[in-house]
Amino acid sequence: MGEVRSWPRSFADRLTTPLPGVRAFARLAREGAFRPGPEGLRGIPDLPYAPAPLPAAGPGTLCATWAGHASWVLRIGGLTVLTDPVWSRRILGTPARMTPVGVRWEELPPVDAVVISHNHYDHLDAPTLKRLPRHTPLFVPAGLARWCRRRGFSRVTELDWWECAELDGVRFEFVPAHHWSKRSLLDTCRTLWGGWVLSDARAGGSPMKVYFAGDTGYGHWFGEIGRRHPGIDLALLPIGAYAPRWWLRDVHADPEEAVQACRDVGARRMAPMHWGTFVLSAEPVTEPLERVRAAWARAGLPREDLWDLPIGGSRALRPGAGAGGA
Repeated sequence: MGEVRSWPRSFADRLTTPLPGVRAFARLAREGAFRPGPEGLRGIPDLPYAPAPLPAAGPGTLCATWAGHASWVLRIGGLTVLTDPVWSRRILGTPARMTPVGVRWEELPPVDAVVISHNHYDHLDAPTLKRLPRHTPLFVPAGLARWCRRRGFSRVTELDWWECAELDGVRFEFVPAHHWSKRSLLDTCRTLWGGWVLSDARAGGSPMKVYFAGDTGYGHWFGEIGRRHPGIDLALLPIGAYAPRWWLRDVHADPEEAVQACRDVGARRMAPMHWGTFVLSAEPVTEPLERVRAAWARAGLPREDLWDLPIGGSRALRPGAGAGGA
């Protein structure tokens, strides 16, 4: 952990489709479809928000708590892992949060590790990371370790797609996504993007396994992830920030595509994320949840396997107990 590695100057060859050009930006400006209209914003008071104390998570238990957006508190293999932690009220270029963070920072157990999917501001939040001890292990995409080390973090592991590392019996594998990276005017695709498969490596023949997709459009990678990682117990999949579709289709899955992605990876359960926290696009704020519930039902999947948690809500999988609520 902490190895300094060399990477290509650009990961643009990993893009699934070319990034939008000048004409696309001009069309977006003409249409003005950056945010929902007044009718779409009226649903903000109805966004699900139900913070509660974190449930106990004993040996062999997988517990997921949604803090909002793509931020989860995962307990797996005895570790507490944060995904894309954003505890800030506001991020660059985006209105303030519609809903508060679902877990107060002071109520978090000691954080054993953090995984980052990519460097966009709504997934890599410097003020939140500053709250962590600098010896906290960070697992990040290829090319991003330098950014972390400049901020004093000493245990940074950066991985390419399909590479893995292990921490105290939990395996962290970085997997592809249909997305991109950019944090300033001059660094487009200079670092990689992707998702993470976490598994309890000490669980023997059938380890608990969770897939955190990060930020992604729909595409062929889901099937490949499923082939390489059979038996995923829970898929954390993005369902929001998809409108207008012509603009965002390649990099943000819509709710129906997220349900299909869950089936592609072979996950038994799906927990929606990346909606209801920040206003990033033009769909009505409550529409992603309505559409994902409808798509799940149309697919004939068991209702109890859709973990459509409120922000602050938790669910747990315990050995031999199936799906449990907490």
